[in-house]
Amino acid sequence: MTTIETLELGLEPDPSTFPPALRLGAATASYQIEGAVRDDGRGESIWDTFCRVPGAILNGDTGDVACDHYHRLEADLDLMAELGLECYRFSIAWPRIQPQGRGAANPEGLAFYQRLTQGLLDRGIEPIATLYHWDLPQALQDEGGWNRRETAQRFAEYAAIVADGLGATVSQFITHNEPWVVAFLGHALGIKAPGERHWPTALRASHHLLLSHGLALRAMRSSLGRDAQIGIAVNLFPVHPAGPSEADRAAAQRMDGHLNRWFLDPLLRGSYPADMVEVYEGLFGPPDSVLDGDLELIGAPIDFLGVNYYNPERITAAPTDLPLQARRVPAPPPTTAMGWEVDPDGLRRVLLRLRRDYAAPPVYITENGASFDDPPASDGQVDDAQRTAYLQQHLSALALAVADGADVRRYCVWSLLDNFEWELGYDKRFGIVHVDFETQARVPKRSALWYRDFIARARAGER
Repeated sequence: MTTIETLELGLEPDPSTFPPALRLGAATASYQIEGAVRDDGRGESIWDTFCRVPGAILNGDTGDVACDHYHRLEADLDLMAELGLECYRFSIAWPRIQPQGRGAANPEGLAFYQRLTQGLLDRGIEPIATLYHWDLPQALQDEGGWNRRETAQRFAEYAAIVADGLGATVSQFITHNEPWVVAFLGHALGIKAPGERHWPTALRASHHLLLSHGLALRAMRSSLGRDAQIGIAVNLFPVHPAGPSEADRAAAQRMDGHLNRWFLDPLLRGSYPADMVEVYEGLFGPPDSVLDGDLELIGAPIDFLGVNYYNPERITAAPTDLPLQARRVPAPPPTTAMGWEVDPDGLRRVLLRLRRDYAAPPVYITENGASFDDPPASDGQVDDAQRTAYLQQHLSALALAVADGADVRRYCVWSLLDNFEWELGYDKRFGIVHVDFETQARVPKRSALWYRDFIARARAGER
């Protein structure tokens, strides 16, 4: 594996190896940057509630203000244009559109996203809208949230409202971001909203999330026709056994099923993986959430698959860790500030696996980035050499994947801005732009300036 230190010696990706269809941009999420949680009729989300749970969020931080993007929209749009972004993936806060998770659209909430998307178009930046990046209206959670099948129907109604309200300015839609995180970190391990710890609920939530994707896809197709491009974004991991034993290999296979195949198989093959169905049914009994016709809806063709890639996982057998009997082991160096292994070749392997095993549709890299302990700003600059090298590495790996036949159409750095990092509050910074959370001043980091120049080279015909 190429190391960050090697890349610092000057090896950089060649934009001429990228096809013209591959656009370069950045990504954010509504609750992490918008703030303004009580403005213009926005309802409460599960993250507003979770942030008030004592001990749930590091330092008691909240997303009440975050990056104050809601009030700083025009300046942030200008910043994106200055960085030369070709596309911008953002998410829509469901509680801004439907404060109670049902009913007519809140006009002020919809107007914000109309201003955002028109502002992007005016600056030559393609909008990519994600419908759900984890901020479920609290009113729906009070009725059972993703544990209830009815929430999937509410989501389809919300999707239709967004399609109608933004269809004139947005042609790329993502239904869900990382349903694995919502289902299992939010409902089995309890470390993200809504903070539940019950595996059967997590499994029901995972199915209802996928079902809601299928229902939303159908609703949006009815409204937008075939002109719009619609997909879903999943987080994928290369999974390796920690040792050579058969027990470790079997544990890695189960973890791969849990992390990757539990979502890829129904989306791209129309069925859940048989080995994981056996694992879950053996402990929790037959599922009560999968009804006739569900998998046909879930497996309906999508126009692209969003892939969020950060790191591989190394797995050892752990017989007492139910239901997977598998455990992650600490990552070898180099690692990010999150403790995640830096493995750019993992991105190449993920992309080629999708092509080989799933005959996947075109891929959008919807998130790829890293948190590092950046040095303080000096003379208006932040020299985040590690993040710069990380981007160089992963774009080089992407170029290799494309050369091997991967059909990748978008690449979005995570993240445009330092932001509210969920249960870690403001302790971890992923942004290519530094945010002073006291003054809200933005300072493009070295990584942003390098990325700006790389995009300019690509636009100048070097790809």
